Order: sequence, then C-alpha cells, then structure tokens
Amino acid sequence: MSDAKTAMRMKERPLSPHLSIYRFRPTMAMSILHRITGSALYVGTLLVVWWLVAAASGPEAFSTASWFFGSFLGRLILFGYSWALLHHMLGGIRHFIWDTGNGLAKETSTKFAVATLVGSLGLTVLLWLVVIVL
Repeated sequence: MSDAKTAMRMKERPLSPHLSIYRFRPTMAMSILHRITGSALYVGTLLVVWWLVAAASGPEAFSTASWFFGSFLGRLILFGYSWALLHHMLGGIRHFIWDTGNGLAKETSTKFAVATLVGSLGLTVLLWLVVIVL
C-alpha cells in the first residue's frame, strides 16, 4: 500500500470515545466500586488469615490480633471490610441478574446500582448493630 492510502485509512478509522463524552451514571460508579471492593477483599482476607493463624499459634499471638481488631483502627478496618464484602456480594447478584438478560434497561440498571449501594450500606449498619448488641 502506498503511504497516501495508509494515511487515508487511518483517517477513516473511528476514534475510541473518551470519558468526557459519557455522562457519569450510577452504574459506572458501581462498576468502579465493584472492582475496588474486590481488590479490598484481598487485603481484608489477609487480615482474616492473620487472625486465624494467630488463633492457631497460641494465646499470646491471638491476644495481639484481638487487641488490634478491638482498637478503633481495627474496628474501622473491619467495618470497611464488611461493607466491601456485602457491596461486592450485592454487585455480584446484580451482575447475575444481568446475565439472565433481566434488568438491562437504563432505568432498571440505574435502580439496581442505587439499590446496591443503599443495600450494602444498610446491611453493613444492620450487621454492626447486631454485633454490638450481642
């Protein structure tokens, strides 16, 4: 091919849409949060493993782990971990529903996205209220 034809073909190619073209939607936010919570679950699971290993290692190691998870920072991390777990679970259910071919309409998917966020926050608060009461 000549250089002129190659240049002409490259000019005819459509450009990928840029993020500035799209209006930010709740479904986009939940997609991003689903990825973030999935990554956060890796870190949180390492903390669960630390707690389990400490429990198997003896009273001194378990005491140290229990002290950390009982501190303000530890409880804040556990709160965030439980929210990430519940949010990721609800996001997975949302994706499962989409996989069945349901809920794909713009309005419905937006409602699912908002319900995922509200549901995960509500379930997390409910879980922690039950934990604190018991």
